Amino acid sequence: MFEDLLRSWDGEEAVIRYDAPSGAWIFVCVHSTALGPAGGGTRMRVYDEPGDGLADAMRLSRAMTVKMAVANAERGGGKAVLAVPKLPEGEARRALLLRYGQLVASLGGTYRTAGDMNISPADLDIVKETCPWVYGTTGAGGNSGRGTARGVLHSIRASVEHLFGSPDLRGRRVLVQGAGAVGADLVRYLSDDGAEVLVSDVDEERAAATGATVVPADEALTTQCDVYAPCAVGGTLNAETIPELRCRIVAGSANNQLAEPADAERLRDAGILYAPDYVVNAGGVIQLVGLEDRGWDEAELERALAGIGDTLRRIYADASAAGITPAEAAERLAAERIAQGRQEPLA
Repeated sequence: MFEDLLRSWDGEEAVIRYDAPSGAWIFVCVHSTALGPAGGGTRMRVYDEPGDGLADAMRLSRAMTVKMAVANAERGGGKAVLAVPKLPEGEARRALLLRYGQLVASLGGTYRTAGDMNISPADLDIVKETCPWVYGTTGAGGNSGRGTARGVLHSIRASVEHLFGSPDLRGRRVLVQGAGAVGADLVRYLSDDGAEVLVSDVDEERAAATGATVVPADEALTTQCDVYAPCAVGGTLNAETIPELRCRIVAGSANNQLAEPADAERLRDAGILYAPDYVVNAGGVIQLVGLEDRGWDEAELERALAGIGDTLRRIYADASAAGITPAEAAERLAAERIAQGRQEPLA
């Protein structure tokens, strides 16, 4: 299965290591370094098969290439996956993270990592003990979830403006699917903006802790709302689920929300405005690069995060002018920047 996946991939380099002490497979995928060293988070997850972890890393690394290009982050795209038989704890977790850091360090800076699913800033502190190329530790840029959430907020404002004529969220009903690090912050930001916020999570106690109105997980797709904001796992928008949606806009932080490219057209045909996920969720990258590499203060960071909304406005305008989907317009923008190697100020 690894061979078939590698033959079909358009990336530059994939590092595969079996970690015998933990039983984990470690996959580091460098999709592109055309615009700089590859950057992307590390995901720890239990998969049905090791090949599923490699496929996930490949898909996510390509999404990071596009995200970095659209965000003008002076980085290429990469991603790492620790495909574990079960989520480790205590000393076993620490030992695995230290060995993972050694592997990333051996790449000499070609790949630079941060956090993703099941990887916290405290985990990244451990990785940094054996690797110098780590973002989002507790003592530096911090948890990138807040930057991601602010970027989603600006994306929702821009999307509402495009569809309804004003970015004002007062009275707009927004359903946040996923109440994790990003979703919980997003609920708070939306509430502060006056939106009517609904939240759905497989863990209903976590959803209830946000203070928003809780929607059962199996009703999230079919609940009437202006904006559906997927902020958990990807691949949930497909030929079967899109007809069930009762929203006007999809704008959330989850990676790889579309099960296949054709789903962008399915959303358009359903009259739903889709904000490409790799544009919407670029706030975490912007936060870490801005605070750790460029020395920004909070005001500079917020201006850059607001730029995500401006990028979406351009993408929507380009899509309307060319008669294409926003997803295709975003891909064209990224391809143009990668081909030209053009770098402008971040976001």
